Amino acid sequence: MLAGKRILLIIGGGIAAYKCLELIRLLRGDGAHVTPVMTKAAAEFVTPLSVSALAGEKAMTDLFDLTEEAEMGHIQLSRSADLVVVAPVTADLMAKMAGGHANDLASTLLMATDTPVLVAPAMNVRMWEHPATQRNLATMKADGIRFVGPDEGDMACGEYGPGRMAEPAAIFKAIKDALIDGPLKGQHVLVTSGPTHEPIDPVRYIANRSSGAQGTAIAEALMRLGAEVTFVTGPASVPAPLGARVIRVETADQMLRAVEKALPVDAAVFAAAVADWRVAGASNSKIKKQAGKLPTLEFAENPDILARVSQMSEGRPKLVVGFAAETDDVIANATAKRVRKGCDWIVANDVRPETGIMGGQENKVTVVKADSAEDWPRMSKTDVSDRLAAEIAAALA
Repeated sequence: MLAGKRILLIIGGGIAAYKCLELIRLLRGDGAHVTPVMTKAAAEFVTPLSVSALAGEKAMTDLFDLTEEAEMGHIQLSRSADLVVVAPVTADLMAKMAGGHANDLASTLLMATDTPVLVAPAMNVRMWEHPATQRNLATMKADGIRFVGPDEGDMACGEYGPGRMAEPAAIFKAIKDALIDGPLKGQHVLVTSGPTHEPIDPVRYIANRSSGAQGTAIAEALMRLGAEVTFVTGPASVPAPLGARVIRVETADQMLRAVEKALPVDAAVFAAAVADWRVAGASNSKIKKQAGKLPTLEFAENPDILARVSQMSEGRPKLVVGFAAETDDVIANATAKRVRKGCDWIVANDVRPETGIMGGQENKVTVVKADSAEDWPRMSKTDVSDRLAAEIAAALA
């Protein structure tokens, strides 16, 4: 989502500076280019070598480094980024920003930039609540500076209250919110993905043949259009999408609970291949093989997550999209499923073994709606996801 975006990351002094290592990892993992700048105090808490190694670029600390000035110049550096992020921003650095001071590299960059600025405060609770800090906070907000945090909690000084720097994942999300402007910005979408594993005993389970690739691709496509995504996934064989709120589950019951907890949302896409049945009374011990004797398994029906959400009387998402993996009479079965479940759309595909779709890199789908059934050509799962996300954006608009 952040591919090609340039982030100027200014790291202030404070114990929370260590969190910036994880933030850099998240940003670079999502394709962003990170240029790190450290105050002298920041180097007391995290080393420039560590920051440089993760950012893939030298961490700059000195305003009067003539070599760097000749090559780049602090003015150019301050304006070449898409976003300036200050994390942590200390009480002292907030005072400099509010007062327009420029006596070191960090404060000079902040004074010279015409780029949007996002800051993540971190300080003792008394410092945060001090009238001077609150005045500086009001001034900075009036100047258009964005804030993420601070959080409330235990502090390194032993006190409790507001002042903890927001966690890296929250800062990462705030960065995306500041940079990504698409038709789904401000919309919250729930996506389920992967198979579920229904235990027979501690070493065996029932599952569907799903890699989770289509669900991950859908979540990534939605986020590229600006959506906030909650991603509930079974034990998939592909990585979960970076930038989504990921909730990992094993069974259908766990997935249902996770989905219900994630509501309300604006739209829900149920791409998970949920097992229809589970073993009633799964064994707590491994079922031993006995010569000439086969085990008897009694099955129970799993909850129908798609139907439950589709038929909610209150809090139902504006748009509910289900998936139907079929081997026979694909469109007829998908059409009947849409009516039976009560969802708005069904994305149906033919998963006969010869198609290579289940667990593969491509998909061929038919999107069944109340008044139409549209065949899409065979394409990559990424292309399917981009097209589906665009239709979801149009429907929510």
